[in-house]
Amino acid sequence: MPDTAQVIETQGLVKRFGRFTALDGLDLSVARGEVHGFLGPNGAGKSTTIRVLLGLLRANGGTARLLGGDPWSDVVELHQRLAYVPGDVALWPSMSGGEAIDLLGSLRGGLDDARRDELVERFELDPTKRGRQYSKGNRQKVAIVAALASNAELLILDEPTSGLDPLMENVFQEVLGEAKERGTTVLLSSHILSEVETLADRLSIIRAGRIVETGTLAQIRGNARTSVHATLTRTPAAADLAALHDVHLDGARLTATVDADGIGPAMSALAPYGLESLTVAPPSLESLFLRLYEDEGDAAGAR
Repeated sequence: MPDTAQVIETQGLVKRFGRFTALDGLDLSVARGEVHGFLGPNGAGKSTTIRVLLGLLRANGGTARLLGGDPWSDVVELHQRLAYVPGDVALWPSMSGGEAIDLLGSLRGGLDDARRDELVERFELDPTKRGRQYSKGNRQKVAIVAALASNAELLILDEPTSGLDPLMENVFQEVLGEAKERGTTVLLSSHILSEVETLADRLSIIRAGRIVETGTLAQIRGNARTSVHATLTRTPAAADLAALHDVHLDGARLTATVDADGIGPAMSALAPYGLESLTVAPPSLESLFLRLYEDEGDAAGAR
């Protein structure tokens, strides 16, 4: 199959289950070597998209290309080049975790043994335990180690840290960053927005089976306003706060928002009133995500 700069590319992808349309013309593009965040609430179509990309479901319309091949007809060859971690890992009950890691690795052309051992240690995984003895979090660790110890070109991760404690989530972020440095391409679907914000080069947000926003975090932030929290020594005159929006004064404390190109004028306007403390925070991914869904919901309700 030919090499391509786009490791994942779908155009107009449609998937129906009876009368229900799960994917409604989905366009998704993931470039080689990037970590691509894939966001959306339950029922938006994330898992259906991933199942189509893995060749587990056949689309009803549109096109999908994965590593230059067709996910449906080239499924065997493609699965030798990718690794998948679902949000709820099922293991063979009588097989040890180490044996499961090695078996999964053999399906992908083998493992880097040194990296395997290092990851087992970093994730504090006991590879001698049987599948039936593992907690949900430890089952996730087995799948994560098997995926990241392989030399897979593409990682498809669907809520991979489900069940992990915060310490192990931090380890996951570290090792995924190392995989990116090795040139691995990653499609990361996660409900932990801070995780995506930290790791992703680009993001795609899905709603009702369509991509409604895609780009870098900076691009998605676009003209979204920055939050300003200040403690002043004097109460400012309303006329001097024209550069600020959504102004709220509670005694000496001020909260407001400001346009991206208005931060300088806003600070100049506040400075004469004595800044005892000041916090300026760009919109978080979580706030952008929630605002997008609120706006979309309002638009749908107006129709």
